Amino acid sequence: MTLAQEAGSSGRTLTILLFLAMIAVTLVITIRAGRQTKSATDFHSGGRGFSGVQNGFAIGSDYMSAASFLGIAGMIALYGYDGFLYSIGFLVAWLVALLLVAELLRNSGRFTMADVLSYRMNQRPVRTAAAVSTMTVSIFYLLAQMVGAGALIALLLGIEPGETYLGMSADTAKIMGIVIVGILMIVYVTFGGMKGTTWVQIIKAGMLMGGALLLTVLVLAVYDFNLGSLMNDAANASGAGQSFLEPGLRYGVEVPGDALQTLWNKLDLISLGLALVLGTAGLPHVLIRFYTVPDAKTARASVNWGIGLIGSFYLMTLVLGFGAAALVGREAITAQDAAGNTAAPQLAEAAGDHFGGSGLAAVLLAIIAAVAFAAILSTVAGLMIASSSSLAHDFYNSVLRKGRASEGEEVKVARMSAFGVGAVAIVLAIFAQSLNVAFLVALAFAMAASANLPTLLLSLFWKRFNTRGAVAGIYGGLISAVVLVLFSPVVSGSEKALVTGADFAWFPLANPGLVSIPLGLLCAVVGTLTSGERDARRFAELQVRALTGAGAEKASTH
Repeated sequence: MTLAQEAGSSGRTLTILLFLAMIAVTLVITIRAGRQTKSATDFHSGGRGFSGVQNGFAIGSDYMSAASFLGIAGMIALYGYDGFLYSIGFLVAWLVALLLVAELLRNSGRFTMADVLSYRMNQRPVRTAAAVSTMTVSIFYLLAQMVGAGALIALLLGIEPGETYLGMSADTAKIMGIVIVGILMIVYVTFGGMKGTTWVQIIKAGMLMGGALLLTVLVLAVYDFNLGSLMNDAANASGAGQSFLEPGLRYGVEVPGDALQTLWNKLDLISLGLALVLGTAGLPHVLIRFYTVPDAKTARASVNWGIGLIGSFYLMTLVLGFGAAALVGREAITAQDAAGNTAAPQLAEAAGDHFGGSGLAAVLLAIIAAVAFAAILSTVAGLMIASSSSLAHDFYNSVLRKGRASEGEEVKVARMSAFGVGAVAIVLAIFAQSLNVAFLVALAFAMAASANLPTLLLSLFWKRFNTRGAVAGIYGGLISAVVLVLFSPVVSGSEKALVTGADFAWFPLANPGLVSIPLGLLCAVVGTLTSGERDARRFAELQVRALTGAGAEKASTH
């Protein structure tokens, strides 16, 4: 029997009340912001009126998602040192975004990544490719958040496999969680636009940092703030001993007598690292955040604030992960959720029980679960607005309407797009529940690093770059990443694969980044060199715009 069950119906009631209160507050914020959303600039970029601190908190909120709070804590709890690699990779990635992308992107574009990619090229094919890439990356990222929501709902209700609550089984509860998140994210984007989404994210960042800090202090207090004792207990409880504190438990595993598999395991680790470090600067929902500030200086300041928040948070995930391993235990974590996605809320239960019995356990579970759910809601809202903005601004207005759509028409299409994206994400997330959310995010990072980052950097820095190169780079990187994932052990050929009844995994790596990122770059270069298109004047204009911001407020079509 779990601690949540011992707390009884009163604990569940408290959890649900906090849960509903958090949703009510965010909905009020969304509706109030929606009343101020009148133009396309308001909807897509929040009127460009957010300060560096505000946008920094929103960036941190976008980034410190369910993958961070639930997935990484679960990865560390189950795999120790190797799980912490996600925290390191996600944090280091911001240096790439800060040094190469943030300021130049803010100066060069208007609403979306495609504004920069298509500035000196043929608008329609480039914007179409950018919209397809944005949708694909965003949906994979959405899957991670919604899978985490499903696992969280089952834990909130205290439902374990084989048991029921209010007529729901554990599987049904997880599906309901996914559907609820899908509906809420549609509401946030439809009514609040970027303004509502940003304010929800700012509040959620404060909640998440506060919740993570509270739990970190409680865990350290159990061990008299001796991190060494905590790590030793975690290693002993893991069943892996000292190997838990060393590399090689999940990635780069040495397989005795099988040199080839050992090589693949080590290459998979490199592939994951490349995807994490290079993916951030190509994530659509992160890139659009640079358009919500008034100038490049503020964009740079917001990234600095974001790095500070994110760095502090990822240091805390180390304590949360090892704390879950020590105080909850591997068996209890995997019994509730095989992928480890509920390790952090379970740790809240265990810490509360240690200091105040089942009553405090229920209170802490309710608080941490509400914080985690807020993390999910704000991130899915950011992803949703990136997708709907790209469909409306890049595909509908620029491709179908050739730039002739009114602002009101564009906003209407963006709101309608939210319904379609939400429905697709809900259906796909239901079938992806067996995967760890941090791992799902790593796949999205690989796709962003393969399709978006090479073309974005070449567009900003290579004079020879042209339309064919951009289109080839986006589709080449995206298709290679998706195809390699489909034929990897993630989909078939392993115990935790999505398809268990077949084996068509001819690609040996779980993360495609090592192959798909160079392929995306190669496609962009080859596409460019096989085309005679050149426009030195437009490149010079883009350089001036990227360095000064001149003309960034104007439409980028030509």
